[in-house]
Amino acid sequence: MTLKDTQQSQPEPTDARLRQSVRTLGNLLGETIIEQEGQTVFDLEEEMRALTRAQRGGDSSAGARLLELTRTLTQDGDRTEAVLKAFTTYFQLINLAEEQQRVRVLRERMAQAQLEKRPMRETIAAAVQALKADGMQPYEMRQMLNDLLIMPVFTAHPTEAKRRTILLKLQGLARQLHDLDYSVLLPSEETAILDAIRETLVALWQSDENRERRPTVLDEVRQGLYFFETTLFELVPKIYFELSRALEEAWPDESFAIPAFLRYGSWMGGDRDGNPFVTLEVTEAALREQKGQALKLYAQAVENLYGHLSVAKTRMGFSQPFLDSLAEDMKLVSGDELEVLERFALEPYRQKSILIYRRLMATMRQNEQAWGHETDDPRAYPDAGTFIRDLELIQESLRQNNGWRLADGRFATLVQQARIFGFHLATLDVRQHSDRHRDAMAEIYARYHPGTDYRALSEADKVAWLVEEIRGQRPLTAQLNFSESTNETIALFRLIQTAQERVGPQAIQTYIISMTTSVSHMLEVLLLAKDAGLFGKIGVVPLFETIEDLKNAAAVMEQMFETPIYREHLALRGNSQQIMIGYSDSNKDGGYLRANWMLYEAQQHLAQVCDAHKMRLTLFHGRGGSIGRGGGPANRAILAQPPGSIKARIKVTEQGEVISNRYSNEVIAHRHLEQLVNAVLLTSGKRPDYPKEAEWAAVMEETSARAEVHYRALIQNPAFLRYFNETTPLDQINQLNIGSRPAKRKATSGVSDLRAIPWVFAWSQSRVNLPGWYGLGAGIDSWLGETGDDKAVGDESTNRLQLLQEMYAEWPFFRTVIDRAQVSMRRADMPIASLYADLTDESVRAAVFARIQDEYARTERVILSITGQAALLDNEEWLQRSINLRNPYIDPLNYIQAALIKHIRNEPESAEALLPVLLLSVNGVAAGLQGTG
Repeated sequence: MTLKDTQQSQPEPTDARLRQSVRTLGNLLGETIIEQEGQTVFDLEEEMRALTRAQRGGDSSAGARLLELTRTLTQDGDRTEAVLKAFTTYFQLINLAEEQQRVRVLRERMAQAQLEKRPMRETIAAAVQALKADGMQPYEMRQMLNDLLIMPVFTAHPTEAKRRTILLKLQGLARQLHDLDYSVLLPSEETAILDAIRETLVALWQSDENRERRPTVLDEVRQGLYFFETTLFELVPKIYFELSRALEEAWPDESFAIPAFLRYGSWMGGDRDGNPFVTLEVTEAALREQKGQALKLYAQAVENLYGHLSVAKTRMGFSQPFLDSLAEDMKLVSGDELEVLERFALEPYRQKSILIYRRLMATMRQNEQAWGHETDDPRAYPDAGTFIRDLELIQESLRQNNGWRLADGRFATLVQQARIFGFHLATLDVRQHSDRHRDAMAEIYARYHPGTDYRALSEADKVAWLVEEIRGQRPLTAQLNFSESTNETIALFRLIQTAQERVGPQAIQTYIISMTTSVSHMLEVLLLAKDAGLFGKIGVVPLFETIEDLKNAAAVMEQMFETPIYREHLALRGNSQQIMIGYSDSNKDGGYLRANWMLYEAQQHLAQVCDAHKMRLTLFHGRGGSIGRGGGPANRAILAQPPGSIKARIKVTEQGEVISNRYSNEVIAHRHLEQLVNAVLLTSGKRPDYPKEAEWAAVMEETSARAEVHYRALIQNPAFLRYFNETTPLDQINQLNIGSRPAKRKATSGVSDLRAIPWVFAWSQSRVNLPGWYGLGAGIDSWLGETGDDKAVGDESTNRLQLLQEMYAEWPFFRTVIDRAQVSMRRADMPIASLYADLTDESVRAAVFARIQDEYARTERVILSITGQAALLDNEEWLQRSINLRNPYIDPLNYIQAALIKHIRNEPESAEALLPVLLLSVNGVAAGLQGTG
């Protein structure tokens, strides 16, 4: 914004500013392409874009010309790479422009709400006001606050296709765009920013989009820590203060104690399921990295406040507990350090700040040493509680001596940060597959029962022996003299116990068991935990993932709660039980509609079982970024959960591109968190009553069962796996180096052996998006039209359609299911998908792609009949418009990608040279679609 712009009487419309940003970035990119690659590449890119626009406009010859152009282009790897780089970079810039647009819109809405003296929609204040309007009393709010827990959990699932180098450059561009938008600039300053953007574009152009190697586990840990350092450490306390202010405005005569309700978790360095690179040494290093980051942030904060707390003895008094604490600290100081402190003899808070800083630095040095090899340093903080107490002494002294503004200002933020993040920063979850514990237990059992196979025991006999050993006193694993695998499993629990001692109880609080199917799976972990001194000190968390496991989840937990020794363990944990449900594998197992319904039902039944046994339930939602893996707007998803399943407590995974999309920009991160808190508060208050929910549930059971049958008929087709492997860039996705985990669990013999992320990623690249909608149309359509076509049946079909329309209008769950399918289908594109279908034999294409096309048409027809729309996403015109505008730029990437796959198959000797080019096309399509897996 230049000085001239500020003289305009009316602000420029927001949409116009977006178009201007897109034009500016597009022009600057065009200059860069011509400067770096020449006019020919720029003209070729423009020609391809024009052809795709013409094809989408109805020119049937444009597609043929595009096919020929891309066939010729792929003979020249360098030119192909340049064109792909142009489209990929364009989408990276457009994504930034749209992010900046979102910030503009948010600021405009905030300004309007403040002008009208009302809370903005989906904010914390809006939720508190709504709860009060619904009749919530202060005592009920206090009860809710006592239970309140919201924990986003960062995972290292490989779904972020962009390198960190590219991410940092894009974030630099975002800051430059922000300066153009919100600063009052001289013309020379605007020119300087545009030149800086040009410079960054050249650096971006000359950088490789592909990673040279896979990231290590610790690379992933540090990537996650980056967002704590740049966004979350400062942002999260603001959410607490907003809740406090909202409560004060709603009930000005009441006081509320707000616990540490919004905390973060991590799987980075703790998730060992399918990742052999997460070793004991790596988990310890991850915990020390997290602690080191927390200490570094505290040291910086204390240093920044040191000059601020210049309260002098000549002006104010100080509390005796504070002065006593300062005197104790001074006993550990001598020599030069004492001389420095004596310079501030009149300013005790500054003295204390210096001492706190030095204690933090001593703790950092100690933390750099491996556990068990630390040098003893009396100045190092033994735990976060001692550090927090030092801060509270300053804060209390300030309040007692007319310094409440200082106590409740910047210093209060530091106190809040310490209470939230402790020394652990984020609670590290440990996850391991149930098979690993079963193998370890079989070996341990054989040691004490030679010649007997633990695996061959009945479930009842396994449970009886496990209960006996958990209750008993003998240590089963006192010596690590088992196989290497079993020794590591046993040692992991000892490491958890050490972590709780070295970092704090919040360091590791959860042990997740993948593929939990039985009570014995949970008791095996409890026995290993008890042997390490962790009985009652760590949560044993089942993960229910498949359709069958979701059906049986409530029964498994019922049996667990009826097991006395497990009840004793839970009693030590405040009768709290965390249960994880998996969105990815359930979708891959039963298809979109069946998975969504089974997840909903499982939550309902688990909540009922926990209520019956007076257990405080925390549901942990294992969601991905894509709709096929449970993705979508988090607040809508929470509000669509079954009544009684949230009860003020939720954990949810955030991974890959979702983390960078939500937390790279502080304004967007703030909006995400306030929407999250808003939804949890609202869904934990008075929920709407749905008198017809039993009838609606019967419809969902019937239609989803039919959908599952249709879905399984597709994936069990003998030609299906061949089709999937030959018509998607699956092999190239597995070579993208976007995660530390091996790309495959084992040799693929069926869909169940495929990892969920490449499964979803590959379908999105080929523009089918099958996990986000397939089966929905068949399930509903067959239910609508069953039993014939006479008049009575026609009337019944009409009545059934009206029932579905009623469900869509009145039931948030069903509306969310339908609307998320709309998004998946609108981002899919059957004509483009046909390019990929042509990469396989006609017989395979006829067996699989013809079914996909038929189901797409059927599902589209069903959705439009339910919603009453003329086209998909008529209900979200901004998203519909965005997709329409993006398609002409994504299409060339798909044409080139399909041509490259075909070229490499026809000429295998070209594979090595063209692989980086093909990987660039994968990155480009992901940028255009704004998603991976």
